[in-house]
Amino acid sequence: MAGKVKTRTAIMKRNTTETQIALRLNIDGTGMYKVSTGIRFFDHMLELFTRHGGFDLDLKCNGDLDVDQHHTVEDVGIALGGAFDKALGDKKGILRAGYFLMPMDETLAIAAVDLSGRVACVVDDKVKVRIVGDLQTELVFDFFEGFARGARANVHLKTMYGRSNHHKIEAIFKAFARALRAACSKDERLKEMLPSTKGLL
Repeated sequence: MAGKVKTRTAIMKRNTTETQIALRLNIDGTGMYKVSTGIRFFDHMLELFTRHGGFDLDLKCNGDLDVDQHHTVEDVGIALGGAFDKALGDKKGILRAGYFLMPMDETLAIAAVDLSGRVACVVDDKVKVRIVGDLQTELVFDFFEGFARGARANVHLKTMYGRSNHHKIEAIFKAFARALRAACSKDERLKEMLPSTKGLL
């Protein structure tokens, strides 16, 4: 009888004087989510990230929003990236890298992710306004840079063109989710192989 397939899951808690975060992640989920950060537009981006990635995410963050949104957004990125790193374990058999080109009405965005064990983040979202919804738009970079640190990954995101600033951010989150989904995917032929010549990720 075939053995039960192990799901890749992680439970993370990150508590500082600025934020208290608790999350559960299932990489091999069905896009189910329960997200609360106190920033509704950010919640929406995390919800669609979860749905487009096919992940399951339960995330609660209580942050010092009376000070600024920065701590909440960055720390959620760090915790979520750390959860992916933890859930992937030794990373044997995963594709490791993924990319996706995402249309969002008049906007087009591209994302590329490499779960390399090394940290790098480049974001060019072409957003020209300070606020979208209730989110400070400069913090889009802080989220992805935090994720890259937590996941020990290369994250590259670019809006190619677009008119709506809402669409520019949303397209990037959707593209990122689908690129990450590909990077986390397993290749049955290489299930015992670490996707690196270094012998370590």
